[in-house]
Amino acid sequence: MLSRLTRLPLPAALAVCAAPVVALLAVVALAPLPFVIAQPGLTADVLGERDGKAVIAVTGSPTRETKGQLRMTTIQATGPSTTVTLPELVDHWFDPARAVMPKEAVYSGGGSDEEIEAHNLEEMAKSQSSATDAALGFLHKDPKDVKVELNLADVGGPSAGLLFSLGIVDKLDGDGSGGDLTGGRSIAGTGTITADGTVGPVGGVPLKTQAARRDGASVFLVPKAECSDARSELPEGLRLVPVTSLTDAVNALRALNRGGPVPSC
Repeated sequence: MLSRLTRLPLPAALAVCAAPVVALLAVVALAPLPFVIAQPGLTADVLGERDGKAVIAVTGSPTRETKGQLRMTTIQATGPSTTVTLPELVDHWFDPARAVMPKEAVYSGGGSDEEIEAHNLEEMAKSQSSATDAALGFLHKDPKDVKVELNLADVGGPSAGLLFSLGIVDKLDGDGSGGDLTGGRSIAGTGTITADGTVGPVGGVPLKTQAARRDGASVFLVPKAECSDARSELPEGLRLVPVTSLTDAVNALRALNRGGPVPSC
């Protein structure tokens, strides 16, 4: 092949050499890559209703009428079986309303779309149980006497735990002084929660802050470990409040209502 190419005119030789390169680039451009494309997802007010039912329903204890909103936030990502190619990644890489994320970071356990959905719904159920335990523990209420039903089963993952706990606290006790924990504001946030009230990181925070601001939130509660991520693309008009526990979050919202000092990222 080399001797044959040396006898070709230069333009023809370059064309012959370029053909395999062009073919290789075409294959690379069309090959599926191990990434997902994510964007801001829905938000839901845990103090409100979903499909005609209260998101938080309490029996065994008096509840309060609440004002304001506590909005849990989500991201929407391409599924594990969705093919993402190089041109799509390049197209979305510089779009501030999109994020390109390693597939393993979003779907670490692998599996089909159906298996991932089932896993996420299971994680949400566990999160709701932990959120209830954390809220009732914070309020020193016996879970044998006070029953909480959380009706948001169609949203998967554990990242709404903190907001569920805050919603239960607001429904049962408000700010502890007769007022609303929200102060009538639209508060959004994210964070896992354990039964003892510890708040953990979740990922996708820059997209969640965009979703929160889009839906009218003015304050965003963020796990302290993710402050830098939250600041990276913070929408104008959204105030970040870092927390490490349910107690942190309640105290910050109480201070915000009093006009006192509130932690910031």
